[in-house]
Amino acid sequence: MIDPRPIGEILVGQGLCSVDAVQQALQVQSDRGGLTGDLLVGQGAVTRLQLLTGLGAQFGMTVRPALDEAAIDVSLVAALSMGWAKECEVLPLQRSNGVIEVATSNPLQTGALDDLRVLFGGARIEPVLVPAEILTAAINHAFDRRARADQVVDDMERQDDAVAHIALELEEGAKDILDEDDEAPIIRLVNSILNQAAKEKVSDVHIEPMEKFVAVRFRKDGVLREVVRTAKKFQPSITSRVKIMGGLNIAEKRLPQDGRIRIKVAGRDIDLRLSTIPTAHGERIVLRLLDKSSTTLDLRTLGMRQQIYEAIVALVERPNGILLCTGPTGSGKTTTLYSALMLINKPDINILTIEDPVEYQIEGIGQMQVNPKIEFTFAKGLRATLRQDPDVVLVGEIRDLETAEIAVQAALTGHLVLSTVHTNDAASTYTRLIDMGLEPFLLSSSIIGILAQRLIRVLCRDCRVPHLPTDLELETLGLKRTDPDLKTATFYRAKGCPQCGMTGFSGRCGLHELLMPNDDIKRLVVAKADASTIKRAAASSGMTTLMADGAFKCMTGVTTVEEVMRIANVDEED
Repeated sequence: MIDPRPIGEILVGQGLCSVDAVQQALQVQSDRGGLTGDLLVGQGAVTRLQLLTGLGAQFGMTVRPALDEAAIDVSLVAALSMGWAKECEVLPLQRSNGVIEVATSNPLQTGALDDLRVLFGGARIEPVLVPAEILTAAINHAFDRRARADQVVDDMERQDDAVAHIALELEEGAKDILDEDDEAPIIRLVNSILNQAAKEKVSDVHIEPMEKFVAVRFRKDGVLREVVRTAKKFQPSITSRVKIMGGLNIAEKRLPQDGRIRIKVAGRDIDLRLSTIPTAHGERIVLRLLDKSSTTLDLRTLGMRQQIYEAIVALVERPNGILLCTGPTGSGKTTTLYSALMLINKPDINILTIEDPVEYQIEGIGQMQVNPKIEFTFAKGLRATLRQDPDVVLVGEIRDLETAEIAVQAALTGHLVLSTVHTNDAASTYTRLIDMGLEPFLLSSSIIGILAQRLIRVLCRDCRVPHLPTDLELETLGLKRTDPDLKTATFYRAKGCPQCGMTGFSGRCGLHELLMPNDDIKRLVVAKADASTIKRAAASSGMTTLMADGAFKCMTGVTTVEEVMRIANVDEED
């Protein structure tokens, strides 16, 4: 029921402020104008919530100090824009028995409420008053949920087959989807996938056509999970949209293609490497995300133990030699090497790189990208680089004998060379390079360090729970109940909470194994000893193995035994 009294009188009647305060506000109003309620809040006579209570009584509206954001029906905002909702200070909440409940922070927004009544086919609108900051947060939450890929798919599939004809036109290569007004749902879907991926800080987005649907999967912290499925009829439109964004040929569906996309999400610049391949059910797309703003090239943030960190710093400050980083694809080798380069990136040092592709663009470093189409390989790039008077050279990967030989010669002639190799551990790098055809005595003379690494998931600090390891788990980690370090160690296991997406993990860090060759190891290399013999010699001289580093991170609560076993199980018994 509406109360015709002025707001000041209502607040006094409710015992929320004094008559003197109202008189003072009215005096200011006569001098400068303004709303009585706002002036009372400005004077400190009432709070915003108390004013809202008075306005609720004045306009006959229910007042809610808070909203259950999870209960908001996102389908009600499908036809609205976030800008309009914020400007008009309204947000539809729920529909029940033909009545739509609408939150507002301004009871005078009758025009916006009338617009909603028309939009929803004459449905009855039931406004509720909420604080302005609560309304803004609810609007952000509702539109963020609407922008999620699964919600976009639901919206699209609730529509008729208007989008299906676009798929047919694209199949014929008739029109460019950038010129199609009807393609807005597809553009919105692709944008929502990329936005959600950037928000969740995933490393890869997989768009995979199946026989009867299209699956979208995200890889985060090294693990894939499906986030949404969409109808098969949308597949050609989605594929073409992504290919156009990456500058690829949408008419070519028989050959693999590679491209690059640059997007901005919430002010953050994000590069995406795009790869498409033809499969039995259509083109499969993988996008690798590289968030420039969130990438910190700092060795201290990579999870290295202090001893290894100090050794790496000493190695990159040496004038010559080869420093190799080894591990599987996606184990952070390039990030580690670039972080090492940042330690010596100074005006008096000439640093050049040859990469495939250039992943981090860094001021002060000359960077080249190989191009197999014109036969510009790592070997050719490295040979050309050495004529540019470099002090330090980074080679993206040693893939063949020619590149390896030039790298060794560069190291022996006074250059510091950093590169990567794909091997299981540090010791097997020697045997791999010898198998390529390099002379063992050259390797023993040129290699100053080999860093093997893996990436493991880090336990969520909000939900991890203490765990008593079994004898088998300790044995697997190379530990015994009698080890003195176990007396002060606390093991944890993953649980899962909303903060970590119910995974139990949040972020990743590295497991590291640094082999620094001494005279004994060099003699073994020249004698062509096998990898396990070299590994035992390195371990006896103080090298921390991947498994030992994993055991340390388990004992300090960084990760779990299962995670270490998943990542670092590399024949520790040899």
